[in-house]
Amino acid sequence: MKFKKFDSINVVPFIDIILVLLVIVLTTASFVAKGLIPVDLSTSDNAKTYKPKKKDLIITIKKDGEINFNKKIILKQNVNIELLSYKKDTVISINCDKKSQFENFVYILDTLKKQNFKNIGIITKNG
Repeated sequence: MKFKKFDSINVVPFIDIILVLLVIVLTTASFVAKGLIPVDLSTSDNAKTYKPKKKDLIITIKKDGEINFNKKIILKQNVNIELLSYKKDTVISINCDKKSQFENFVYILDTLKKQNFKNIGIITKNG
């Protein structure tokens, strides 16, 4: 049995894979650079500048109803359990998309009140 000798290697599939990986890296890098989950905030004429600290909790409610605790996706039924890991004096900011269902916003506020969190703010953008 004779083996064929290869004189060259086809690099086209390798280049395709590298280009796909490059697109994935560049896409995820844009989210990391912004440091925020993109939501369309409501406007307010009296909004103040907010700079979160590392120990603060930012609850984000996206347009599709997805709930995030500091960029970590939390199922609605697990919000109570997740809040148990935070101290009652934690600064909590709610970052809610203006097109999300109001029911999700009320659910988060109600849950925070039930667990006696008092330092709660709502993130808006200046109008």
